[in-house]
Parts: sequence; C-alpha cells; structure tokens
Amino acid sequence: MLEEFKKFLIKGNMVDMAVGFIFGGAFATVVKSMVTNVVMPPVGLLLGKVDFSQLFIALDGKEYASMAALDKAGAPAIKYGQFINDAISFVILGFVVFMFIKAYNKMKEPEEEAAPTTKVCGECAMEIPVEAKKCGHCGNTNV
Repeated sequence: MLEEFKKFLIKGNMVDMAVGFIFGGAFATVVKSMVTNVVMPPVGLLLGKVDFSQLFIALDGKEYASMAALDKAGAPAIKYGQFINDAISFVILGFVVFMFIKAYNKMKEPEEEAAPTTKVCGECAMEIPVEAKKCGHCGNTNV
C-alpha cells in the first residue's frame, strides 16, 4: 500500500488534486453566494415572502423573532432554512462539476487501442497468440 501511495505522489496526481481542491473550495463559495443572494430571494418571494435563511425551530421551547435573536441568546436550534440553502448549493455545485467532468472527458485525447495480442484460429476458433505459426489446440498451420 505504501508503494502504491508513493507511485500516486510521484505521478503528479497530488498536485492536480490539490489544485482541484483549491479551485473547488473557491467555486463552492461562489455557488453558495449565488444561491443565498440570487436564487433563494426570488424563490422566497414566490412562496409568500419567505426568507429561507431565517427558518428555524428553537429547541429550548422559546420563541425568537429572528435568527439574530436566536444566535444572541445562544439557544440550540434546527436551522432547516439554512439546510435548504446548503442543499440547493450542493445540487448546483454537483451539476456544475458533472458538466465540467463531462466536458473534460470529451476534450481528453482518446487512448490508443493496444495492439491485439491474440488471434482466432480459422480451424477450431480458439484464441492463440498473434506470433503463433501453428495452433496449439488443433495443430492448424494456416493461422
């Protein structure tokens, strides 16, 4: 396992992966901002002027006028509105990554097909090495 990890590091995959993580983190921040500031306000407006970031259930049994009041009191809460925002961000980010990988795979040069290492005997239909002068199964010399 250590040898495999060493090969993985040497091939340069770690650098590619690190760049991907940095880019992904920055992109996730942009997507989260887009969802919070651009997507959810119109959705909330369509659903009756709901601000999803302010939806919560206080677990201490008290009523709080806003998320700020809840946070100021330090009360535990289920912040399901923020979860909705984060779930939408996740779906958008996943879709963008999917599209990026799909485009990358189309641009990537196709790997050359390896030359065949076997051929089929015309007499017995068994696979034999390409270099064979005679079939090892039936003795056919016209291979």
